[in-house]
This record gives sequence, structure tokens and C-alpha cells, in this order.
Amino acid sequence: MVGTGIGHDITAVLDEKGSNTIVLNDYYESEVDSYQSGKIRYPFDDLEEGVHTLKLQVWDVNNNPGEAYTEFVVANDEQFALDHILNYPNPFTTNTDFYFEHNKPGLSLDVRIEVFTVSGKLVKTIDGKYLNDGFRVGPINWNGRDDFGDNLARGVYLYKLNVKTPLGEHAEHYEKLVILK
Repeated sequence: MVGTGIGHDITAVLDEKGSNTIVLNDYYESEVDSYQSGKIRYPFDDLEEGVHTLKLQVWDVNNNPGEAYTEFVVANDEQFALDHILNYPNPFTTNTDFYFEHNKPGLSLDVRIEVFTVSGKLVKTIDGKYLNDGFRVGPINWNGRDDFGDNLARGVYLYKLNVKTPLGEHAEHYEKLVILK
């Protein structure tokens, strides 16, 4: 049950402006057979392009408050964008997971992650198709092995994230990862 006490609504504050406080009670949907988790789906309209912040505050049935913060990017509808690209853990010894955010929810994305040595030799390619109703993709797990199944040596590697939409849009981004063995 949400919004059961005075001042105990689910609220969001956009861009740290108290005048942008939004009551989200009507947008909350609990997970099936769970009283501990759920989803909030709220349509933000007419946001300016650029980086925005959102602070979410909720209350449990024992009057304990909880807060969460997130940052997101609004891009032109014509422009496919990637953000918050990372692998975790980094550095890693045996396995790591790749994550990223994008601005095209509801589309099936073709994802390719290519891992290179610092000298530019391609050692691993990970391909997959991902359909999300949200903006985040991951985890995409990698066991630290090359395309032949051999363990890679410890050291610094580069990876290229390449993402394509069914509409022909594509974006790519480079990051570093470290293997410790």
C-alpha cells in the first residue's frame, strides 16, 4: 500500500528542484507475490536535452524512509545514445559483467562487445540480441577467455561496445578493463 500516511507518498524530485516534486503513488506497481519490490513507470514529457538527476523517496509500512538517486541523459529522438558503460567487477580475475544504458527502450538491440589487447589485437567477440522495456542492458557475462577458449593473460585490455537498433541506428563506445590472475 502506498501513500498511506501524511507526507509518506512515493515522490521524485527532478534536477534537485523542490518545485519539480512529483507524486508517484499512482504509477507504482508491486512485483507479483512480493511486498518488498515493484516498479514505477512515469512518463516524463518535454524534458530538455542533456543530463538530468532524479531523487526518489519512498516509505515502508514501518515509517522508514528510503532514498535513491539516478542520473540520466535526454537525447534528441533522432540520436541514438549510450551512457554509463561499464564492466563489473573491474579489475576481475575470472568473470566480469558488462552493463550500459541507452535511450531507445522497447527496441531489440544487436550488441557486440569486442575485447582488444593494448596493441590492438582482437581477442574476444561477444554477440547478443537484447530486448528491454527499460533503458538498461546487462549483465552480459564474460569469463575472461579469448575466442579459442583460452584464459587471457593478466593486464589491461580495451573493449568496444557496438550497439545497433532495428532502425539502422548505431552507437559505439570504448572502455578499459583489467584482468588480474
